[in-house]
Amino acid sequence: MADVIIMDACSLLAFIYNEDGADIVKGILKQAEVGDSVALINKVNLYEVYYDLERSSGKQQAEEFYDTFLKLPIEVINGISDEVMREASRMKATYRMSLADSIALGEALTRNAAVLTADHHEFGIVEQNESIAFIWIR
Repeated sequence: MADVIIMDACSLLAFIYNEDGADIVKGILKQAEVGDSVALINKVNLYEVYYDLERSSGKQQAEEFYDTFLKLPIEVINGISDEVMREASRMKATYRMSLADSIALGEALTRNAAVLTADHHEFGIVEQNESIAFIWIR
């Protein structure tokens, strides 16, 4: 069975901007391409990336990213199931974090998946207290 990996916005941004940790993201995507893992991102986390690019570089850059993104071996989770909503709500109520980050954690909890991230600030305390696996890109 392939490993399931939930990507958050910062892991995808690291890949886009070729920041520290981009090599780890590339490795995960290569695994997904050959079926050794399944890379998922919730549309809310994808929204964060698109928004960041549009704000910093303009709509054209955001659209170019999205066209490229659609060719990557990353499956987009459209919507939020009731189970993810409950788990994400628990994460947000227990730990101070963004809505999008809580959704990534909800997806990970309900899918028994690891979270691919660089966001120690938001997720460090979660790693200490919850049964969620994290793959730190830096």
